[in-house]
Amino acid sequence: MLEVRLIQRFDGFDLDIGFQAPAGVTALFGRSGAGKTTIVNAVAGLTRPQGGRIVLDGQVLFDAGAGICVPPHRRQIGYVFQDARLFPHLDVRQNLLYGRRFAPARDDAPGFDRIVDLLGIGGLLKRRPGGLSGGEKQRVALGRAILSNPRMLLMDEPLAALDEARKAEILTYLERLRDEVGLPILYVSHAMAEVARLATTVVLIDSGRVRLAGPAEQILADPAAAPSLGLREAGAVLNARVAAHEEDGLSRLDTPAGPVWVPQVAAEPGHLLRLRILAQDVMLATERPQGISALNVLPGVVTAVKLGEGPGALVQLSVGGVPLLARVTRRSASVLELQPGRTVYAVLKAVSVAREAIGERG
Repeated sequence: MLEVRLIQRFDGFDLDIGFQAPAGVTALFGRSGAGKTTIVNAVAGLTRPQGGRIVLDGQVLFDAGAGICVPPHRRQIGYVFQDARLFPHLDVRQNLLYGRRFAPARDDAPGFDRIVDLLGIGGLLKRRPGGLSGGEKQRVALGRAILSNPRMLLMDEPLAALDEARKAEILTYLERLRDEVGLPILYVSHAMAEVARLATTVVLIDSGRVRLAGPAEQILADPAAAPSLGLREAGAVLNARVAAHEEDGLSRLDTPAGPVWVPQVAAEPGHLLRLRILAQDVMLATERPQGISALNVLPGVVTAVKLGEGPGALVQLSVGGVPLLARVTRRSASVLELQPGRTVYAVLKAVSVAREAIGERG
Protein backbone atom coordinates (compact mmCIF):
# COMPACT_ATOMS: atom_id res chain seq x y z
CA MET A 1 0.00 0.00 0.00
CA LEU A 2 1.25 3.46 -0.96
CA GLU A 3 -0.12 6.39 1.04
CA VAL A 4 0.40 9.87 -0.38
CA ARG A 5 -0.34 13.27 1.12
CA LEU A 6 1.34 16.20 -0.66
CA ILE A 7 1.29 19.97 -0.52
CA GLN A 8 3.21 22.00 -3.08
CA ARG A 9 2.65 25.60 -4.14
CA PHE A 10 3.76 26.99 -7.49
CA ASP A 11 3.09 30.33 -9.17
CA GLY A 12 -0.59 30.18 -10.09
CA PHE A 13 -1.00 26.51 -9.08
CA ASP A 14 -1.42 24.72 -5.75
CA LEU A 15 -1.12 20.97 -5.30
CA ASP A 16 -3.02 19.71 -2.24
CA ILE A 17 -3.63 16.04 -2.65
CA GLY A 18 -4.08 12.77 -0.78
CA PHE A 19 -4.81 9.20 -1.87
CA GLN A 20 -3.96 5.54 -1.31
CA ALA A 21 -2.66 3.16 -3.96
CA PRO A 22 -3.33 -0.50 -3.12
CA ALA A 23 -1.87 -3.53 -4.90
CA GLY A 24 -2.36 -3.59 -8.67
CA VAL A 25 -2.20 -0.69 -11.12
CA THR A 26 -3.24 2.68 -9.71
CA ALA A 27 -3.80 5.16 -12.53
CA LEU A 28 -3.40 8.88 -11.94
CA PHE A 29 -5.66 10.36 -14.59
CA GLY A 30 -6.14 14.00 -15.49
CA ARG A 31 -5.50 16.66 -18.05
CA SER A 32 -2.00 17.99 -18.73
CA GLY A 33 -0.97 20.29 -15.92
CA ALA A 34 -3.18 18.61 -13.30
CA GLY A 35 -0.16 17.68 -11.16
CA LYS A 36 0.35 14.00 -12.02
CA THR A 37 4.08 14.16 -12.80
CA THR A 38 4.70 16.29 -9.72
CA ILE A 39 3.19 13.47 -7.65
CA VAL A 40 5.25 10.62 -9.11
CA ASN A 41 8.46 12.68 -8.92
CA ALA A 42 7.77 13.24 -5.22
CA VAL A 43 7.13 9.52 -4.68
CA ALA A 44 10.37 8.71 -6.51
CA GLY A 45 12.28 11.23 -4.38
CA LEU A 46 13.29 13.37 -7.37
CA THR A 47 11.63 16.43 -5.81
CA ARG A 48 11.01 17.42 -2.20
CA PRO A 49 7.46 18.71 -1.54
CA GLN A 50 6.81 21.62 0.78
CA GLY A 51 4.50 19.56 2.95
CA GLY A 52 2.93 16.14 3.36
CA ARG A 53 3.83 12.51 3.92
CA ILE A 54 4.60 9.47 1.72
CA VAL A 55 4.51 5.95 3.14
CA LEU A 56 5.20 2.73 1.20
CA ASP A 57 4.39 -0.59 2.87
CA GLY A 58 4.74 0.99 6.28
CA GLN A 59 8.07 2.72 5.57
CA VAL A 60 8.02 6.51 5.73
CA LEU A 61 9.73 7.82 2.61
CA PHE A 62 8.90 11.47 3.22
CA ASP A 63 7.50 13.40 6.16
CA ALA A 64 7.80 17.17 6.02
CA GLY A 65 6.92 17.60 9.69
CA ALA A 66 9.47 15.04 10.90
CA GLY A 67 12.17 16.15 8.45
CA ILE A 68 12.34 12.73 6.77
CA CYS A 69 13.25 12.48 3.08
CA VAL A 70 14.72 9.15 2.01
CA PRO A 71 17.05 9.61 -1.00
CA PRO A 72 15.85 8.17 -4.34
CA HIS A 73 18.42 5.35 -4.49
CA ARG A 74 17.26 4.01 -1.11
CA ARG A 75 13.53 3.99 -1.90
CA GLN A 76 13.67 0.84 -4.06
CA ILE A 77 11.27 2.31 -6.62
CA GLY A 78 11.56 1.76 -10.37
CA TYR A 79 10.74 4.61 -12.75
CA VAL A 80 9.84 4.38 -16.45
CA PHE A 81 9.69 7.75 -18.22
CA GLN A 82 8.04 8.87 -21.47
CA ASP A 83 11.38 8.42 -23.23
CA ALA A 84 13.22 5.18 -22.57
CA ARG A 85 16.49 6.83 -21.40
CA LEU A 86 18.59 3.80 -22.29
CA PHE A 87 22.39 3.99 -22.25
CA PRO A 88 23.33 4.31 -25.95
CA HIS A 89 26.82 2.81 -25.50
CA LEU A 90 25.47 -0.41 -23.92
CA ASP A 91 23.63 -3.21 -25.69
CA VAL A 92 20.19 -4.33 -24.54
CA ARG A 93 21.51 -7.05 -22.22
CA GLN A 94 23.85 -4.58 -20.53
CA ASN A 95 21.05 -2.03 -20.18
CA LEU A 96 18.79 -4.63 -18.58
CA LEU A 97 21.45 -5.71 -16.10
CA TYR A 98 22.62 -2.21 -15.18
CA GLY A 99 20.01 -1.63 -12.46
CA ARG A 100 20.51 -5.06 -10.94
CA ARG A 101 24.05 -4.18 -9.93
CA PHE A 102 22.69 -1.73 -7.35
CA ALA A 103 19.57 -3.68 -6.38
CA PRO A 104 19.15 -5.42 -3.02
CA ALA A 105 18.89 -9.20 -3.22
CA ARG A 106 15.37 -10.60 -2.96
CA ASP A 107 14.30 -14.22 -3.02
CA ASP A 108 11.08 -13.35 -4.85
CA ALA A 109 12.73 -11.09 -7.44
CA PRO A 110 11.84 -12.00 -11.05
CA GLY A 111 14.71 -13.61 -12.93
CA PHE A 112 16.41 -12.19 -16.00
CA ASP A 113 15.20 -14.92 -18.35
CA ARG A 114 11.62 -14.62 -17.12
CA ILE A 115 11.45 -10.87 -17.73
CA VAL A 116 13.12 -11.18 -21.14
CA ASP A 117 10.55 -13.81 -22.12
CA LEU A 118 7.64 -11.86 -20.65
CA LEU A 119 8.55 -8.73 -22.63
CA GLY A 120 9.48 -10.58 -25.81
CA ILE A 121 12.93 -9.02 -26.08
CA GLY A 122 15.09 -12.14 -26.33
CA GLY A 123 16.00 -11.32 -29.93
CA LEU A 124 17.17 -7.82 -29.00
CA LEU A 125 19.80 -8.61 -26.36
CA LYS A 126 22.86 -7.96 -28.56
CA ARG A 127 21.52 -4.81 -30.19
CA ARG A 128 22.22 -1.19 -29.26
CA PRO A 129 19.35 1.22 -28.41
CA GLY A 130 20.00 3.27 -31.56
CA GLY A 131 18.77 0.38 -33.70
CA LEU A 132 15.52 -0.21 -31.77
CA SER A 133 12.01 1.01 -32.50
CA GLY A 134 10.16 3.18 -29.98
CA GLY A 135 8.14 0.24 -28.74
CA GLU A 136 11.23 -1.95 -28.36
CA LYS A 137 13.01 0.77 -26.39
CA GLN A 138 10.10 1.07 -23.97
CA ARG A 139 10.01 -2.69 -23.43
CA VAL A 140 13.72 -2.65 -22.62
CA ALA A 141 13.21 0.30 -20.25
CA LEU A 142 10.44 -1.66 -18.53
CA GLY A 143 12.68 -4.68 -18.17
CA ARG A 144 15.52 -2.60 -16.74
CA ALA A 145 13.22 -1.05 -14.15
CA ILE A 146 11.78 -4.42 -13.08
CA LEU A 147 15.20 -6.09 -12.88
CA SER A 148 16.31 -3.46 -10.36
CA ASN A 149 14.08 -5.38 -7.89
CA PRO A 150 11.84 -2.43 -6.97
CA ARG A 151 9.07 -2.57 -4.40
CA MET A 152 6.96 -0.42 -6.71
CA LEU A 153 7.05 0.79 -10.31
CA LEU A 154 6.30 4.36 -11.41
CA MET A 155 5.31 4.96 -15.02
CA ASP A 156 4.92 8.53 -16.29
CA GLU A 157 2.97 8.44 -19.57
CA PRO A 158 5.23 5.71 -21.00
CA LEU A 159 3.17 5.41 -24.20
CA ALA A 160 2.75 9.12 -24.98
CA ALA A 161 5.49 9.22 -27.64
CA LEU A 162 4.39 6.05 -29.45
CA ASP A 163 2.07 5.60 -32.41
CA GLU A 164 -1.16 3.63 -32.02
CA ALA A 165 0.31 0.33 -33.23
CA ARG A 166 3.20 0.52 -30.75
CA LYS A 167 0.83 1.57 -27.95
CA ALA A 168 -1.31 -1.52 -28.54
CA GLU A 169 1.83 -3.66 -28.49
CA ILE A 170 3.10 -2.23 -25.19
CA LEU A 171 -0.33 -2.37 -23.53
CA THR A 172 -0.32 -6.13 -24.01
CA TYR A 173 3.04 -6.41 -22.25
CA LEU A 174 1.90 -4.10 -19.43
CA GLU A 175 -1.13 -6.32 -18.87
CA ARG A 176 1.16 -9.33 -18.60
CA LEU A 177 3.35 -7.50 -16.07
CA ARG A 178 0.29 -6.54 -14.01
CA ASP A 179 -1.07 -10.09 -13.99
CA GLU A 180 2.06 -12.26 -13.88
CA VAL A 181 4.70 -10.27 -11.99
CA GLY A 182 2.36 -8.73 -9.41
CA LEU A 183 4.47 -5.58 -9.04
CA PRO A 184 2.46 -2.58 -7.73
CA ILE A 185 2.39 0.16 -10.37
CA LEU A 186 1.58 3.88 -10.14
CA TYR A 187 0.66 4.77 -13.72
CA VAL A 188 0.31 8.33 -15.02
CA SER A 189 -1.79 8.97 -18.11
CA HIS A 190 -4.25 11.32 -19.74
CA ALA A 191 -5.36 8.61 -22.22
CA MET A 192 -8.54 6.95 -20.96
CA ALA A 193 -8.15 3.93 -23.27
CA GLU A 194 -4.93 3.01 -21.41
CA VAL A 195 -6.49 3.56 -17.99
CA ALA A 196 -9.56 1.46 -18.81
CA ARG A 197 -7.41 -1.47 -19.94
CA LEU A 198 -4.80 -1.42 -17.18
CA ALA A 199 -6.07 0.18 -14.00
CA THR A 200 -7.39 -1.65 -10.97
CA THR A 201 -7.66 1.66 -9.07
CA VAL A 202 -8.26 5.13 -10.55
CA VAL A 203 -7.40 8.49 -8.99
CA LEU A 204 -8.97 11.40 -10.91
CA ILE A 205 -6.93 14.59 -10.53
CA ASP A 206 -8.04 18.04 -11.56
CA SER A 207 -6.12 21.27 -10.89
CA GLY A 208 -4.05 19.77 -8.11
CA ARG A 209 -6.94 18.11 -6.27
CA VAL A 210 -8.31 14.55 -6.10
CA ARG A 211 -11.85 14.61 -7.47
CA LEU A 212 -12.62 10.90 -7.17
CA ALA A 213 -10.68 7.77 -6.24
CA GLY A 214 -11.55 4.09 -5.99
CA PRO A 215 -11.83 0.80 -7.92
CA ALA A 216 -11.68 1.34 -11.69
CA GLU A 217 -15.04 -0.34 -12.37
CA GLN A 218 -16.81 2.08 -10.03
CA ILE A 219 -15.00 5.32 -10.87
CA LEU A 220 -15.16 4.99 -14.66
CA ALA A 221 -18.92 4.37 -14.56
CA ASP A 222 -19.64 7.20 -12.10
CA PRO A 223 -21.50 10.12 -13.75
CA ALA A 224 -19.69 12.48 -11.39
CA ALA A 225 -16.40 11.50 -13.08
CA ALA A 226 -17.52 12.69 -16.52
CA PRO A 227 -16.18 16.28 -16.19
CA SER A 228 -12.72 14.89 -15.47
CA LEU A 229 -12.87 12.06 -18.01
CA GLY A 230 -14.53 14.00 -20.83
CA LEU A 231 -17.97 13.06 -22.18
CA ARG A 232 -16.56 11.17 -25.16
CA GLU A 233 -14.42 9.05 -22.85
CA ALA A 234 -17.08 8.32 -20.25
CA GLY A 235 -18.01 4.66 -20.04
CA ALA A 236 -17.72 1.49 -18.02
CA VAL A 237 -15.46 -1.54 -17.70
CA LEU A 238 -16.97 -5.02 -17.42
CA ASN A 239 -15.09 -8.16 -16.43
CA ALA A 240 -15.71 -10.90 -18.98
CA ARG A 241 -14.84 -14.49 -19.79
CA VAL A 242 -14.57 -15.81 -23.35
CA ALA A 243 -17.42 -18.31 -23.68
CA ALA A 244 -17.24 -19.29 -27.36
CA HIS A 245 -16.17 -18.28 -30.85
CA GLU A 246 -19.03 -18.58 -33.29
CA GLU A 247 -19.05 -19.37 -37.00
CA ASP A 248 -20.24 -15.92 -38.08
CA GLY A 249 -17.08 -14.20 -36.77
CA LEU A 250 -18.39 -13.15 -33.37
CA SER A 251 -17.19 -14.11 -29.91
CA ARG A 252 -19.58 -14.55 -27.00
CA LEU A 253 -18.36 -13.14 -23.70
CA ASP A 254 -19.95 -13.98 -20.39
CA THR A 255 -20.22 -10.93 -18.13
CA PRO A 256 -22.05 -10.24 -14.85
CA ALA A 257 -24.58 -8.34 -16.96
CA GLY A 258 -25.23 -11.32 -19.24
CA PRO A 259 -23.79 -12.55 -22.54
CA VAL A 260 -22.21 -9.96 -24.82
CA TRP A 261 -21.29 -10.57 -28.47
CA VAL A 262 -18.28 -8.76 -29.92
CA PRO A 263 -16.12 -9.09 -33.05
CA GLN A 264 -13.99 -12.21 -32.64
CA VAL A 265 -11.24 -11.86 -30.05
CA ALA A 266 -7.88 -13.62 -30.15
CA ALA A 267 -8.30 -15.55 -26.91
CA GLU A 268 -9.25 -19.11 -26.06
CA PRO A 269 -12.58 -19.96 -24.36
CA GLY A 270 -12.22 -19.51 -20.62
CA HIS A 271 -9.82 -16.58 -20.98
CA LEU A 272 -10.52 -13.57 -18.73
CA LEU A 273 -10.87 -10.13 -20.32
CA ARG A 274 -11.85 -6.56 -19.51
CA LEU A 275 -14.45 -5.00 -21.77
CA ARG A 276 -14.73 -1.22 -22.13
CA ILE A 277 -18.16 0.08 -23.15
CA LEU A 278 -18.45 3.78 -23.97
CA ALA A 279 -21.52 5.60 -22.70
CA GLN A 280 -22.13 7.09 -26.15
CA ASP A 281 -22.50 3.57 -27.59
CA VAL A 282 -25.31 2.56 -25.22
CA MET A 283 -28.99 3.11 -26.08
CA LEU A 284 -31.79 2.74 -23.52
CA ALA A 285 -35.31 1.34 -23.83
CA THR A 286 -38.03 0.96 -21.21
CA GLU A 287 -39.25 -2.28 -22.81
CA ARG A 288 -37.21 -5.12 -24.28
CA PRO A 289 -36.69 -4.19 -27.95
CA GLN A 290 -37.92 -6.57 -30.63
CA GLY A 291 -36.91 -6.82 -34.28
CA ILE A 292 -33.67 -4.81 -34.02
CA SER A 293 -30.22 -5.52 -35.40
CA ALA A 294 -28.35 -4.92 -32.11
CA LEU A 295 -27.41 -8.25 -30.51
CA ASN A 296 -26.65 -7.10 -27.00
CA VAL A 297 -29.68 -6.23 -24.87
CA LEU A 298 -28.89 -6.08 -21.15
CA PRO A 299 -31.62 -5.61 -18.51
CA GLY A 300 -30.78 -3.16 -15.75
CA VAL A 301 -32.03 -0.66 -13.20
CA VAL A 302 -31.32 3.08 -13.24
CA THR A 303 -29.20 4.07 -10.24
CA ALA A 304 -28.39 7.72 -11.06
CA VAL A 305 -29.15 10.41 -13.62
CA LYS A 306 -26.86 13.39 -14.14
CA LEU A 307 -28.17 16.19 -16.36
CA GLY A 308 -25.52 18.13 -18.25
CA GLU A 309 -25.43 21.87 -18.82
CA GLY A 310 -26.23 21.29 -22.49
CA PRO A 311 -28.72 18.91 -24.13
CA GLY A 312 -27.14 15.70 -22.74
CA ALA A 313 -27.59 13.45 -19.73
CA LEU A 314 -25.61 10.57 -18.26
CA VAL A 315 -27.53 7.62 -16.89
CA GLN A 316 -25.91 5.09 -14.59
CA LEU A 317 -27.39 1.59 -14.53
CA SER A 318 -26.86 -1.50 -12.47
CA VAL A 319 -26.68 -4.49 -14.82
CA GLY A 320 -26.16 -7.77 -13.05
CA GLY A 321 -24.88 -5.86 -10.04
CA VAL A 322 -22.17 -3.94 -11.94
CA PRO A 323 -22.34 -0.31 -13.13
CA LEU A 324 -22.91 0.66 -16.77
CA LEU A 325 -23.14 4.17 -18.18
CA ALA A 326 -25.34 5.50 -20.99
CA ARG A 327 -25.26 8.93 -22.63
CA VAL A 328 -28.65 10.17 -23.81
CA THR A 329 -30.33 13.53 -24.43
CA ARG A 330 -32.14 15.38 -21.66
CA ARG A 331 -35.28 15.06 -23.80
CA SER A 332 -34.94 11.28 -23.91
CA ALA A 333 -34.37 11.15 -20.16
CA SER A 334 -37.57 13.13 -19.67
CA VAL A 335 -39.71 11.22 -22.19
CA LEU A 336 -38.57 7.82 -20.83
CA GLU A 337 -39.03 9.07 -17.25
CA LEU A 338 -35.55 7.89 -16.34
CA GLN A 339 -35.01 8.04 -12.61
CA PRO A 340 -33.43 5.83 -9.95
CA GLY A 341 -35.28 2.54 -9.64
CA ARG A 342 -36.62 2.51 -13.21
CA THR A 343 -36.16 -0.81 -15.06
CA VAL A 344 -34.59 -0.33 -18.50
CA TYR A 345 -32.77 -2.27 -21.21
CA ALA A 346 -29.31 -1.24 -22.38
CA VAL A 347 -28.80 -1.83 -26.10
CA LEU A 348 -25.31 -2.19 -27.53
CA LYS A 349 -24.26 -3.06 -31.07
CA ALA A 350 -21.65 -5.79 -31.27
CA VAL A 351 -19.62 -3.71 -33.74
CA SER A 352 -19.51 -0.80 -31.29
CA VAL A 353 -16.96 -2.67 -29.20
CA ALA A 354 -13.61 -2.15 -30.91
CA ARG A 355 -10.77 -4.63 -30.46
CA GLU A 356 -8.67 -1.96 -28.71
CA ALA A 357 -11.45 -1.69 -26.09
CA ILE A 358 -10.83 -5.29 -24.97
CA GLY A 359 -7.95 -6.00 -22.66
CA GLU A 360 -6.56 -8.72 -20.41
CA ARG A 361 -8.01 -9.21 -16.96
CA GLY A 362 -5.89 -10.47 -14.11
